[in-house]
Amino acid sequence: MELIDQFVYNFTHNLFKPLLLFFYLGFLVPFLKVPLEFPPALYKGLTIYLLIAIGWHGGEELAALGAEDLKDATGFMVIGFVTNTIVGIMAYYALRSATRLRKMDAATVSGYYGSDSAGTFVTCVGVLATANIAYAAYMPVLLAVMEIPGCLVALYMVARLRHSGVMDANGTMPGEPGYDSVSAKAHNANRDPDQRIFSKKAIHEIFLNPGLYLLFGGIAIGFISRLQGVHVTEANDKFFVVLFQGILCLFLLEMGMTASSRLKDLKLGGSGFIAFGLIAPNIFAGMGILAAHLYSIFAGHPFEVGTYVLFAVLCGSSSYIAVPAVQRIAIPEASPTLPLAASLGLTFTYNVTIGIPVYIMMTTALKAAYPIVH
Repeated sequence: MELIDQFVYNFTHNLFKPLLLFFYLGFLVPFLKVPLEFPPALYKGLTIYLLIAIGWHGGEELAALGAEDLKDATGFMVIGFVTNTIVGIMAYYALRSATRLRKMDAATVSGYYGSDSAGTFVTCVGVLATANIAYAAYMPVLLAVMEIPGCLVALYMVARLRHSGVMDANGTMPGEPGYDSVSAKAHNANRDPDQRIFSKKAIHEIFLNPGLYLLFGGIAIGFISRLQGVHVTEANDKFFVVLFQGILCLFLLEMGMTASSRLKDLKLGGSGFIAFGLIAPNIFAGMGILAAHLYSIFAGHPFEVGTYVLFAVLCGSSSYIAVPAVQRIAIPEASPTLPLAASLGLTFTYNVTIGIPVYIMMTTALKAAYPIVH
């Protein structure tokens, strides 16, 4: 009963924070037909700021970590990479069994879910900060590392489809609606049989996409600067740390508008696709919480509740920055709207409103049932 009360408190407390109220404000714009357009340049500017600010603050905190914390961070990076790889593979087979998506689109969507969401992460950081819930300083590094597996899973799955020799020029396989056997023969006759699974352009986009570059860059700058002393970073902290919450509110205003506008695309995937977008985050986040707790047992000491919750968010969220960029270059046959409809219209909306309180409750319940004694 106490856990239920705590969930209700966290849920209602979270629902009416400025962060979420700005998201709702944006979400209502398409429904109310308000002639408001968020300037694309401003959205890009906010995204750049948030990625650098997360990295900056994480780098500052990393500079103060001891050997034990650095060891924990390294272990979490490995576990996070493996967990999100498994998430991507599970997502593919779940989509194949529960929806009518083409194999090409299922592979692409699974890549989105095998990656993570910077927007959900920064929202969760904001919620934890206002609720005074502590988390490990190295979590922003995991945001960068755990973005990569989904890209790799999507590229591998798509490469297998291409190398089957029966896919048509539009990415459709035999037995799927719209399959063109004539197009398939011509397409595969012109295909290079020695084509590598991961092209040079795709690999470059995965590891040097703007999001990862800015995040790792911010971490490096914050780390190097703080090693020189607090006096070096304190002036910049007013911009990168103090203003973070206000700028995040503007970002969520735009995200609300985008998420709402993507809802109409969900009908293309059917009811199973909608169910996946709402149920999958809980399963994948639960896997993250369990993985974090098992690692805590292995490490022999407990982690903060916020660390569990952020790790759950990294496992249970879906990309809308890194993977779309990779898809644009390496998987042009896939639908550009279906993955974003699920990622933004359903999963992002669910996570920032209901998911975060659910993950806090799941973490609290697990830690209470199986405490780690240091």
